[in-house]
Amino acid sequence: MKKLISFILLFAVIALCLPVYADALQNVTVNIDKSTVHPGEEVKVDVNFGQDMGSYTVDVAYDNNLFEYVSADGGTADDNGTRIRVYFFDSAGGTNPRSTMSVVFKAKDVTTSNPTDFSITAEGLANPDASITYDDITTPIDKSVIVEPQYVDYNINLTYTGDVIVNEEKDMKLTISSSMGKNYEHTRILAETTTPDGATVKLLGTDEQQLEHDIIQSGWGDAAGDQIGGKDVSKELNLRGIFDKAGDYTLKIKLIDRDNSDAEIASKTFDINVKETQAVTPPEDNEENNEIENGTTGESGDNTTNGNNNETGNMDGTDNTNNEQPDTLPKTGSTVYLTGASIIAALAISYFTLKKDKKN
Repeated sequence: MKKLISFILLFAVIALCLPVYADALQNVTVNIDKSTVHPGEEVKVDVNFGQDMGSYTVDVAYDNNLFEYVSADGGTADDNGTRIRVYFFDSAGGTNPRSTMSVVFKAKDVTTSNPTDFSITAEGLANPDASITYDDITTPIDKSVIVEPQYVDYNINLTYTGDVIVNEEKDMKLTISSSMGKNYEHTRILAETTTPDGATVKLLGTDEQQLEHDIIQSGWGDAAGDQIGGKDVSKELNLRGIFDKAGDYTLKIKLIDRDNSDAEIASKTFDINVKETQAVTPPEDNEENNEIENGTTGESGDNTTNGNNNETGNMDGTDNTNNEQPDTLPKTGSTVYLTGASIIAALAISYFTLKKDKKN
């Protein structure tokens, strides 16, 4: 009997010396201050115990491909590369407890959207005076976050050189680009057009299988869609435009998301003026024309001919047709007059000399 009483008293003393255990903390919450984080930005993981705590050891697991550890508040932190462990113990004997702790991470450089989780577990949980300890939190409390680039909208551009002429194929280049394009698994290119009355237009492209497609009629790309996205995206498509009437056309080119009910990702409208076929005029040969004109003028207005005309007019005693006298007589006319005068003068001198001799 005495032994039984001794055992009961011993167990009672032991029970009084042991702390009281609770099943679990009832009001633990975990929050993050961002649901989407861009490269270089920070995100904070907050753990709230719902009451003052004298001790705890909290583990925050993270993806080190997406985050790097920055700092912790509420204890001594240790980083093993994939998990931050924060230790806290109130060495003041319960006079300096904590009800919250936090860890800050910074997002690394990425080129795609990356969903991930922070997973929180805990152990060594006790109230401020350590009179009550709590069950370990072994089932992780997960908080989701997305690490993604700061995306830049897609730009659509349609280029060509020279005028667009009726019924003449015009080479065109369609470019879809972005310095940091959001990733889409299934996209297609569509085109819509507004034309002059009764006009039609084709925008043709040839795929890798050498099959021709009119993106106005059937779009471009695999029926299920093509992937696009990432850094320095540039997707180029060589096209041929054919417009059957002159006038003003409008082309709207769209990039759509097949996974989101063909929602429009980006679009751009282009105004195109189509001109009539231009007649080709052969170039004038100015040098040849000038030579022909100069030759014709020489035949009709040659100075020698005009001089002969003047001579003929004087001999007939009639006026010249153009009533113009040359500044210098032609050499041939001058010689005739001088020779005749010399002969007459010589005959006269001979005559008077002979006559004088006879008288003497």
